[in-house]
Amino acid sequence: MSVFTYATPVRFADVDHAGIVYYPRFFHFFHLAFEELWRARLGPRAYSELLDKERVGFPSVRAECEFRAPLRFGDTAEIEVTVARLGSKSITFRYRIYRGAEPDARPRTLSA
Repeated sequence: MSVFTYATPVRFADVDHAGIVYYPRFFHFFHLAFEELWRARLGPRAYSELLDKERVGFPSVRAECEFRAPLRFGDTAEIEVTVARLGSKSITFRYRIYRGAEPDARPRTLSA
């Protein structure tokens, strides 16, 4: 699968008292990119129809992230999504979040 990229602004609600993105919000950004991947590939209702009609889900059984640099209110986060591994019972998604040329976070999720 090719790299899918999704951009979202960092909003005031995403930051903590220090003015940087509160770490759980990164996982929210990653899930937004995951949903937009399905929308881009299969249409506007693709992900909800997978869940509701096809009864296919992607429950995360492992999530990890290496935070390399902070994101701040007003930044634009560019998130790349790729399939790192496709097994017979699980799939690993790799994400990269950028605010420029270097990645600010390197997460992975394993769904089974």
